Amino acid sequence: MLGFKVSVLLFVVCSLSKSSGRFLNSCSYPPSQWCDSRDIAAECGVLEQCMKYNVTKSTDDKVTVGLYYESLCPGCRQFLVLRLLPTFVMLQDIMAIDLVPYGNAQEKEDKGKYIFTCQHGQDECQGNLIETCLLNMFGMDAVTVIFCMESAPNVLKSAQPCFEVYFPDQKWDSVMACVNGDKGNALMHQNAVKTNALKPPHQYVPWITINGEHTDDLQEKAMNSLYNLVCSLYKGKKTPACGQGLKKETNSYCMNNQ
Repeated sequence: MLGFKVSVLLFVVCSLSKSSGRFLNSCSYPPSQWCDSRDIAAECGVLEQCMKYNVTKSTDDKVTVGLYYESLCPGCRQFLVLRLLPTFVMLQDIMAIDLVPYGNAQEKEDKGKYIFTCQHGQDECQGNLIETCLLNMFGMDAVTVIFCMESAPNVLKSAQPCFEVYFPDQKWDSVMACVNGDKGNALMHQNAVKTNALKPPHQYVPWITINGEHTDDLQEKAMNSLYNLVCSLYKGKKTPACGQGLKKETNSYCMNNQ
């Protein structure tokens, strides 16, 4: 369902460029609720899309794509915005994602708390924390906010506006309470533990795992065409979307120099 919400979001963005913005003016619901009822879908201008959406989920195991990344790493942002989320929109029925914001950061313990140093400075540590708290608080519904943040010119400055667009009934202060409190600190430590436990150890980010496994071959295939990789690895009945594909993009990395 989340992938469809993202696709509806992209549909509306494109529509706004060709219209007077009637969707934003008439719709009082966040994207996560657009398909909750026929009336909401009609008000938000996505009734046809919601009716066409096939809510029947496959019983076969999905291909899980893990992304170990940093909020300000250019290569991570490129992969997340141009590769991971578009692929997820198309292949939501056969694909799951696991986002771990930490990357090449380092941590040390001081008086019962963890202190983090990030490759692209403290702003990146803040971005990692915000996205970690969003994922903890809202699960996969947070992906729309993260996509909005990472596709914006300034990740941190866009965080609150993006959140308020997709969660208008929630308080930004609740996110920042997590970010600035013990909960956020503990969650980031969990990301550090998970990242440091990677086998083989990560050498750069974005570092991609497929069903928990990382190889140079899987990394290269994911970076070149994640779409085709997921379709080729899925063992169940192929979705019609697997007959399509996404073009290859230029890739870049943030190296781990530890």
